[in-house]
Amino acid sequence: MNRTLRVVLIVAGILVVLLIVAPFLIPVNQFRPTLEEKASQALGRKVQLGNLSLSFIGGSLGAENLAIGDDPKFSNAPFLTAKAVKVGVEVMPLIFSKTVNVTGITIENPEVTLLHNAAGAWNYSSLGGSSAKAASSKTTAGKSSGTTNFSVKKLELKDGRIIVGATGSQKRSTYDHVDVEASDVSMTSNFPISVRADLPAGGKFKLDGKLGPVDEEDSSLTPMEAKVNVSGLNLASSGFLDAAAGLAGLVDLDATFSSQKGEAHTKGTAKLSKALLVAGGSPSSEPVSVEFDTRYDVRKNSGVLNNSALRIGKAVSRLGGTYATAGETTTVNIKVVGDNLPIKDLEAFIPALGVNIPKGASLAAGTLNTNLNVTGPTNRLVTTGNIGLFNAKVTGFDLGSKMSAIGSLAGLKTGQDLNIEKMTSNVKMAPTGLEADNFQAVITSLGSLAGGGTVDAKNNLDFKMAATLSSALGAVASPVSSAGGLLGKVTGGGGGCKSGTTVPFLIQGTTSDPKFLPDINGLAAGMLKSQLGCAAGTIPGAKGTSGQAQNPVSAISGLLGKKKNQ
Repeated sequence: MNRTLRVVLIVAGILVVLLIVAPFLIPVNQFRPTLEEKASQALGRKVQLGNLSLSFIGGSLGAENLAIGDDPKFSNAPFLTAKAVKVGVEVMPLIFSKTVNVTGITIENPEVTLLHNAAGAWNYSSLGGSSAKAASSKTTAGKSSGTTNFSVKKLELKDGRIIVGATGSQKRSTYDHVDVEASDVSMTSNFPISVRADLPAGGKFKLDGKLGPVDEEDSSLTPMEAKVNVSGLNLASSGFLDAAAGLAGLVDLDATFSSQKGEAHTKGTAKLSKALLVAGGSPSSEPVSVEFDTRYDVRKNSGVLNNSALRIGKAVSRLGGTYATAGETTTVNIKVVGDNLPIKDLEAFIPALGVNIPKGASLAAGTLNTNLNVTGPTNRLVTTGNIGLFNAKVTGFDLGSKMSAIGSLAGLKTGQDLNIEKMTSNVKMAPTGLEADNFQAVITSLGSLAGGGTVDAKNNLDFKMAATLSSALGAVASPVSSAGGLLGKVTGGGGGCKSGTTVPFLIQGTTSDPKFLPDINGLAAGMLKSQLGCAAGTIPGAKGTSGQAQNPVSAISGLLGKKKNQ
């Protein structure tokens, strides 16, 4: 080995030894106050670091622990904690002039707590803003703001956890495996940022965009442009909705997001699979997609849903309205309008509303019109309005057989296919079930139906109805029983009464197995009175105890009561 090579090897060995030993000789903890001070000035929060270590090979300072204080208006607990943090530094200025020039920050396994108060303000709003100005003026009087000078080539949060909740509430939603990466980070310019996270109860969240410059008064108003993707968000277990409301489903979302001067604009498509909208319903086998366009005022915590489209198969409805947030609650006021919606495409979705089609039946044809208002908090939505079904065909449902228990309608033949000329009703849907009133239907093989009732959260039916047969059917059916015969006389005679036989009945059982029963207790007397249209009329030959002509409703109710007791 020649002399020159030997010298080179000796020098190299000495350098290696220095690189290994020097970090232990340099009291790096003396830089901790400087790092804490710069970070506190930049964030406007108290920053604390644990013991520091130095690596010449990696060009970084390491800290055993990191804690960033919260806004005292929200919590006295830390806003962020981490078990380890690495701060990339320029080594030569650090050695020779004891100057700390930060090139990168990597925070490992951080835990961040995001809180909002009843007014909708968040605890991160003061990060880098007015609190930073106050801290800077106290610690560096006469010097330029620490916020203005702060910049980092690369900022990373690896495998973190974000906890989201409200002040004064123990309810929390947790996002695990959060990774954040940003480059050329500065408080005074925009910079690229990427976020990845696991959603509560499954699903993934992804964001790619640009953020900044940071708003000095309220960091929640910081401008942002981004693309957002959500896949497999489980609504029932997300922590954002009341589980008792029965809302469930998996959400996939693709959207663009932009925020300027406190107004956020989001536009995209959301798909809800296996939707369940009321307790007691069944998950929809047909996904629902919404093409939405919304603007949100961050200062007022309220927004507008511009004209958007809701799609279920080929059925497309229009929706729009307003919404607002207050604390943990989001309240909406949305109008949904649909014209000539193909009922066949809606069949798979109807169970999500708590309405099951009778066993063996199928909606083969028809169109649906809707005019509905969806209001209230998202965990207790109430839908009101009216619906109309036209020219519909239900296969595999023999209405005549179902109504055979009603004496006046025994022997009624409708066949296996039920044709509905029209069916309209006012409706109210809530987590507790469905209410229908002013229900009107025209059945081709029967006549007309009228009434109202409820479907509870367990699909139990309680409807009070009246069937007015067509004149031909009334003539055939009236002799079947004395009640039917009397009804035939009542409705077939003069005195202003409608033609055809009118029969009161009940619908009980469940939506999948409805039971049609005679109304022998006269529960539909008021309805029958309206249907007959002869409240002041009398039934010829029907006498009361005083021998006077008796009101038709009283006579029919009395006769049905006698038959029940015989």
